Amino acid sequence: MVRERLRHGSPGLLMLPLLLILIAIPIRVWVFGVRAVQSGEPGWFYFVGALLIFLAWVIALRGFFVVGPNQARVLQLFGAYAGTAKVPGLRYANPFYTKKRISLRVRNFESSHLKVNDAEGNPIEIAAVVVWRVVETAEAVFEVDDYENYVRVQSEAALRNAATSYTYDSHEEGVVSLRGSTSVVADHLKQEVQQRLAKAGVEVLEARISHLAYAPEIAAAMLQRQQAGAIIAARQSIVEGAVGMVEMALDMLSKKSIIQLDEERKAAMVSNLLVVLCGDRNTQPVINTGTIYQ
Repeated sequence: MVRERLRHGSPGLLMLPLLLILIAIPIRVWVFGVRAVQSGEPGWFYFVGALLIFLAWVIALRGFFVVGPNQARVLQLFGAYAGTAKVPGLRYANPFYTKKRISLRVRNFESSHLKVNDAEGNPIEIAAVVVWRVVETAEAVFEVDDYENYVRVQSEAALRNAATSYTYDSHEEGVVSLRGSTSVVADHLKQEVQQRLAKAGVEVLEARISHLAYAPEIAAAMLQRQQAGAIIAARQSIVEGAVGMVEMALDMLSKKSIIQLDEERKAAMVSNLLVVLCGDRNTQPVINTGTIYQ
């Protein structure tokens, strides 16, 4: 495994005046050659020397490179990894280095809509947004072929694996589901993606589900199932509350000695209260003008 080594090179603003001064050397040699020819002496070696010095000067100019903010340059010498420059500004290094630019900025992408099965086997459509950045430039360049495509493919694979670990929805408390436990699922997805992208020198900052729905072929049936489950859960809460209110009413009547009811009248009162509290529609009151036993 290739690990990142920092090699920022020399400050370019210091090397630039030096190279501008050195350009005077081939010019001076060329002038010597012209004077030699004018005086009748052979001056070809002056011209050849001036051209060679100028060529070396042009090659030396290739050592300049610019590093922008939140950017890096991976330096290679004839294929061998030489180091990574991260200090922003004009830099200077070996002219024979190849300098590959790598962005260290935070990037994000949204995966395509994937059709997978949840933990119960129901087909669903899911997509996620992954926020990431490169932190190890050497691994990003040398460990994988194309790190941007690698991030995409592995993120979608991690999303598929995470989606199969949970159910789409759950009405039970404490059960993690894709729709009801977004923060827990997001943490799991982030860890899943990070494990796959670690070898590419990538840090995952955030991974969240951006689209979640049942597959079209079962969407209508699952909607009816959700509605039925919601109705059952609501009815359960209503019945629990109604029983508590009836119990409280009987207890208060008994403690305050407002009225004494036998078991038959208590049963009738409980029945009436449950009908009123648990009914779907408004009840119509019937006033008894006789006694409670008529």
